Amino acid sequence: MILVTGATGFLGAELAKELVLRGNSIRCSKRTSSAIPAILQPFGDRIEWVTADLLDADAMEEALTGVTKVYNCAAFVSLRQADKEAMIHTNIIGTANLVNLCNLYKIRMVHTSSVAAVGEAPEGEKISEKHHLDPTTETDGYALSKLESEMEVWRGIAEGLDAVIVNPTIIIGASAGKEGSGQIFETVRNGLKYYTEGTMGFVDVGDVAKCMIALMESDITAERFIINGENRAYKQLFTEIAECMGVKAPVKLARPWMMEVAWRAAALWGAVTGSSPAIDKVSARAASVTREFDNSKIRKAFNYQFRPLSETIQEICKNYR
Repeated sequence: MILVTGATGFLGAELAKELVLRGNSIRCSKRTSSAIPAILQPFGDRIEWVTADLLDADAMEEALTGVTKVYNCAAFVSLRQADKEAMIHTNIIGTANLVNLCNLYKIRMVHTSSVAAVGEAPEGEKISEKHHLDPTTETDGYALSKLESEMEVWRGIAEGLDAVIVNPTIIIGASAGKEGSGQIFETVRNGLKYYTEGTMGFVDVGDVAKCMIALMESDITAERFIINGENRAYKQLFTEIAECMGVKAPVKLARPWMMEVAWRAAALWGAVTGSSPAIDKVSARAASVTREFDNSKIRKAFNYQFRPLSETIQEICKNYR
């Protein structure tokens, strides 16, 4: 039996769908408050849903009955500064619980981390699996939570856990809707006027799911893999999305000092309204930084060919129309 945690989320749902389409009957865990995603509703006879929060070790132990493979896609994600400590605690403890149980019952795991946990590369180099985030200088709650969660998996590996870690870049796909990375497309569609000088990695959600399955079905263990389709300058990405949606592309450069003003204004507005800020300090500063990722390790492992990013963008735009 295969268990997918976080199957009500963007990546988890895509992964569960891919597993079912390959002929698997699977088990998916969800929280009491979570709804089954639309893309999984047609496969009700192939998916066994169980209610189990990663923080509840007893519930997770029951969910793991008869399971031999676990894909861990569950995580608490928030840009709110007020959620920082809770997010770090939830992601670390939840991962630790799952690691302990998988070690106890000899269950193989593919754990979803993030490039936020990878760190930076020296100037002139692409960021690869050999680079590591420095927790003594990092302040972003999400990055710290993913790093510490990944450390729990490495701790489990040292204790005998059979596991592989994936570090995806920004995952995009039509099923994201207007949440998460889907906000990029929604913002451009609504008339984005500014672009930044930064560069970032992007990857199709289907590619992430397929890479995770390939790793699970391989004999690879105790390794981490960056999952990145293409590195794109934000200006290039925004322009392509705008052209695809038939709206005006951003033509004004948002300089770093302007982004500093933007995140402070967003934080103030969020504090007044109680809503999540549209942009936080970390993402505002990252928007002007060039971060290019090396995906050669995963490509060489399976001779994997990533879907062109332009195809994914076209699919997302078609879904909007």
